[in-house]
Amino acid sequence: RARSFVTIMIVVAVCAFLLRIAIDRIIKINITQNESNAQYTLKLIATALENYANDNQGAYPLSLSLLTQPSPPYLDKDYIKQSSIKGYLYNCPRLDGSGYNCSASPAQCKLTGSTVYSVTTGGILVSEGCNIKE
Repeated sequence: RARSFVTIMIVVAVCAFLLRIAIDRIIKINITQNESNAQYTLKLIATALENYANDNQGAYPLSLSLLTQPSPPYLDKDYIKQSSIKGYLYNCPRLDGSGYNCSASPAQCKLTGSTVYSVTTGGILVSEGCNIKE
């Protein structure tokens, strides 16, 4: 009986180890997809802002909501008002007539994403690793 108990414990340990590996891979795949979506969304926002400026004598909008109002709209929705889109939060701390600076940061660093992305006037995309704030 003791031998069968040890065998069961070894099987449970091996299963737990394999499950841990599988969960890590799933999280990494999810992070990769979220980061790719965040880059795409920031490029979409930058393109909409640049197109708006081209149509308005070089003046950028004062809010992203102005990009959703015209027909046809520059953007399909105001990404800043959304709470979280595929694990990332979007904001534009600088959005005025002369330019913009928008960013996408993971809702939970190292779980929904591991990189913070920023796009500035001219569509320049910059990335840096996120830091866990404790």
